[in-house]
Amino acid sequence: MTKQIAFLLVVPALLVVPAVTTAQTSALVGARIIDGRGGVIENGTIVVRDGKIVAVGPASAIVAPPGAEQIDVANQTIMPGLVNAHGHLTAAVGMRNDPNGYTRDNLIRQLRTYAQYGVTTVFSLGDDQQAAFQLRDEQAAGTFHGARLFVGGPVISGATADAARAATDKVAAMKPDLLKIRIDDNLGSSKKMPVEAWRATIARAGELKLPIAVHIFYLADAKAALTAGADIVAHSVRDVAVDAEFVSELKARNACYTPTLMREVSTFVYGSTPPWARDPFFLKGAGAGAADELSDPSRQAEVQSSNAYKQGLRYKDGLAVATRNLMTLVDAGARVAMGTDSGPAGRWQGFFEHLELEMMVEAGMTPMQVIVSATGAAADCHGKTGQFGSIQPGASADLLVLSANPLDDIRNTRQIRSVWIAGRQVP
Repeated sequence: MTKQIAFLLVVPALLVVPAVTTAQTSALVGARIIDGRGGVIENGTIVVRDGKIVAVGPASAIVAPPGAEQIDVANQTIMPGLVNAHGHLTAAVGMRNDPNGYTRDNLIRQLRTYAQYGVTTVFSLGDDQQAAFQLRDEQAAGTFHGARLFVGGPVISGATADAARAATDKVAAMKPDLLKIRIDDNLGSSKKMPVEAWRATIARAGELKLPIAVHIFYLADAKAALTAGADIVAHSVRDVAVDAEFVSELKARNACYTPTLMREVSTFVYGSTPPWARDPFFLKGAGAGAADELSDPSRQAEVQSSNAYKQGLRYKDGLAVATRNLMTLVDAGARVAMGTDSGPAGRWQGFFEHLELEMMVEAGMTPMQVIVSATGAAADCHGKTGQFGSIQPGASADLLVLSANPLDDIRNTRQIRSVWIAGRQVP
């Protein structure tokens, strides 16, 4: 199979996909294809076999095997399914955290919600419990539960280096896909993890060959974490402008940066009616009742009187800094992966990813830059290059079929005709 795929990639003439006796072969014919790596094919064909892409190219150059199911997608656009490099599965339901909500059924509901919005992969960065590990393992064995899931396990903490190393080993024994620590004082309202403790965690992650993501707010902490060996900066720098030293360190380590702009929005937007409260695209996942809840003056007054909201207004100031920092890093060629921190109460899974794309464009990125950040680059940042997030031979057939071109308007990612995960159409 490897030799056949390589042949398909290099021959410039008519490409013929070898016939196989399987009912699992299909060809999507006639769409514009955005490949997740910066390329576009007009009037293309994607051949999928047993959940993986075996050929992609202009329709004039690829002939599907006899007996393959032909799917007409003319005048549509196909891009890879969205990859959320920083999301969560949680006990939340809508605007509320349910203390008894971390259940298998609720987690499956969340994965299916992600999928219906075209988010075909989510990396859950922390606070993952055994139920999430079980779902991840079932998916790896071929069971479909919605969006593909990777987990970070419990967020690691410790008051000393020894305690942090012990905690790291305990989480590693759960076999997570990556690790997560927090270096933050929540705008002065809590104590940071001690320097010797978080440094010990990063060092131990390196010994275990597990990538580690770091929650930060301040530039100084982001720099220190990168110097110590962090792989993923899991939020924007929000206190000051990033400088040349930070950019250089980020690029030298080939580390990734996830802006999570919508996380900041969620901290202050519910003091009034958010602009999306009655958006049908929002309500299809949130449910019709969400519109009245988010528009309720009494709920808004309760939010406005809370300490969390007062803190959120400070995060609103940080959002402006984060937006400027995003473009500094993009212009410098740093690795940026779309992430939203969706999952906790009020951070709407699936829907927030589309708002994040829009905010990235508003910050100054082109639609193509944003799409790559939310597909191929997000997969790359988690070490999954070529496995998903791109439309190329050998990749999983995780596809988002749209009725309009998101390169013309990033909001066209909302124009979803169908979603495919591993070659199966999401109901």
